[in-house]
Amino acid sequence: MKVADIDWNTWVPQEIATLMFVIKGGQILLIRKKRGLGAGKINGPGGRLEAGESPRECAIRETREELLIDPVNVEFAAELFFHAEDMPRIHGFVFTATNYDGTPTETEEAIPLWFSIEDIPYGEMWEDDIHWLPQVIEGCVVDAWFTFAAESMLDYKVNVRSV
Repeated sequence: MKVADIDWNTWVPQEIATLMFVIKGGQILLIRKKRGLGAGKINGPGGRLEAGESPRECAIRETREELLIDPVNVEFAAELFFHAEDMPRIHGFVFTATNYDGTPTETEEAIPLWFSIEDIPYGEMWEDDIHWLPQVIEGCVVDAWFTFAAESMLDYKVNVRSV
């Protein structure tokens, strides 16, 4: 299914979720996800929005739960829309932070991993990440739409809002 085949004006997500990327000193803090959707893949910490929580609050809470750190200087970076017939339809909000309090620590959910910006392991991440994460790292705000089947990306559209 193509992104253009979906009426995004009437599209309804099944889940709202967040991602957080700590970018500091030419490096990015990622996780190897240990359970749930995407287990085994590398990504930013994040998860599902809870009742009464803003996306920003969710991203901070999930980072705290998964890595035992509090992100600092949190900024909105992207809005992502994932359509799939065989996985949850997800409306995602992405945030970046330039620092954190605490020590990144392995938990039941995640293993912390630092990578230089030049060595991000896109081959171990969701296929969509390479199409929008570089722009976010450069400081752009991004909107992006994706279609998936069997955890494989079928199509995408990325719009850079600003620098």
